[in-house]
Amino acid sequence: MAPHANSPTLLGGDGFHSPQSQDGRKREGSLAHETHSHLIHTDSNELHDLICVGFGPASLAIAVALHDALELPQFPQLDLQRGIPPKVAFLERQEHFNWHAGMLLEGARMQITFLKDMATQRNPRSHFTFLNYLYQNDRLIHFTNLNTFLPQRVEFEDYLRWCASHFDDVAEYSQDVLEVRPEKSRKDGNKVDVFSVTSRNMSTGKVTTRRTKHVIIATGGKPCVPKPFPQSHPRVIHSSQYGLLINRVLKNREHPYRIAVVGGGQSSAEIFESLTANFPNAKTSLIIKGTALRPSDDSPFVNEIFNPDRVDGVFSRPASTRAAAIASDRNTNYGVVRIELLERLYETLYMQRLHHESEEDWLYRILPNRTVTRVDDLSSKDNRVRLTIRNNEDSHNPVTEDMDCDLVIVAAGYLRNAHEQLLHGARGLLPGGDAPEKTWSVSRDYRVEFEHGTVSLNAGVWLQGCNEATHGLADSLLSILAVRGGEVVQSIFSGRNMKTSQFSYSNGVNGHDNGAVQDGA
Repeated sequence: MAPHANSPTLLGGDGFHSPQSQDGRKREGSLAHETHSHLIHTDSNELHDLICVGFGPASLAIAVALHDALELPQFPQLDLQRGIPPKVAFLERQEHFNWHAGMLLEGARMQITFLKDMATQRNPRSHFTFLNYLYQNDRLIHFTNLNTFLPQRVEFEDYLRWCASHFDDVAEYSQDVLEVRPEKSRKDGNKVDVFSVTSRNMSTGKVTTRRTKHVIIATGGKPCVPKPFPQSHPRVIHSSQYGLLINRVLKNREHPYRIAVVGGGQSSAEIFESLTANFPNAKTSLIIKGTALRPSDDSPFVNEIFNPDRVDGVFSRPASTRAAAIASDRNTNYGVVRIELLERLYETLYMQRLHHESEEDWLYRILPNRTVTRVDDLSSKDNRVRLTIRNNEDSHNPVTEDMDCDLVIVAAGYLRNAHEQLLHGARGLLPGGDAPEKTWSVSRDYRVEFEHGTVSLNAGVWLQGCNEATHGLADSLLSILAVRGGEVVQSIFSGRNMKTSQFSYSNGVNGHDNGAVQDGA
């Protein structure tokens, strides 16, 4: 593909970019800036073709796929007027693009190959590949000298920010979406053909309602802090907040704090290692339910479960066998740790044996077979919390122990059910009618299944990142985003069978994909 600034966006007869698109919407300047996409801002009062709720990696991959689809005549099968971008908007709650800012720990690496970026597996010639990002930033040759497929997480986050910056014209930040509500816009129409998306500006409080034919809900996961931990306490934080809050809560790095990390996966292990390096005098404990920290399985054959074409097989299975298959593969992504990190942690604990004869003198400890059963607030006494911990090492005679902590970090993963609240006003469209126990389901192309005949074929809602039960373990990870973004764009703007589309690739480039939750969508 030609350099981005010279790509054929809205070409005029002389081959140069037109300052105004064919539908009259203005583009700043006579040439598209190097960091502009083919998408153009749409006024909030206009009927949109598509609104994405959330602008994390999942929506970013869709934006990139839509941009690439407008690289004429690359995807002529899409139902887009030649040279006229669709009217789209991306509404994001955060103040700017952010990807797991609390887990950008020093030295932490990606757990998947950079080839699983926003574009490569769908279109290796896209402007938005990780390799082109390196090239544009004059680091491609230097990166090759690292001899790795696993960049540091902070660099991949910078890559995502670079991609997102191209879509500033269509991304609106500080927008807290409140609801997505169906409407019937045609006179005497009996089908929903428009959805209203209402959001509140987090800075000004202004409430805006936009109307659109299609909605994508891709809000990502909400940090999960399970019982018995308090939901809001200054001394109990979720792992996703670690990098943002640690130096505010524990201000003196030399102080002999007492810290507990709860969880047995990649995030908790990374945080435990970070604490041992940055608070050398603190007593830090890693509390895990299992008998030991366990390695992730990123062997080549097992890793194929994250191939984009595996989604078809997962979705087509009966629900019962599908659930069993997903459960059997969970050790590729949940509650496991990369072997290199396990080895570093073991060496750290081993060196304590060299310097301290008694375990009582150890600063760093991993406590297996433990379950936190109670949390008490001691802030009126000494600004701590007390954990009551059940020790299950002797299953016939478990014992209870107390631990007073200056800080507790809970690495319990994420909840992915925000769409339930956003679609509350649409529950009357559930197949068979509304009932308290019913939840939303999606078809293979991620489109929400409404009661037959209630929603127009030219309108709909798509869910992203919350379909693991039907689409497999890769659903919340980066692995399939490039291909899935193309599938969703095709589903919305083409309606053709995705298996025949140029968006689908059956031979995606594989790489390690046992990512912890921070490598997800």
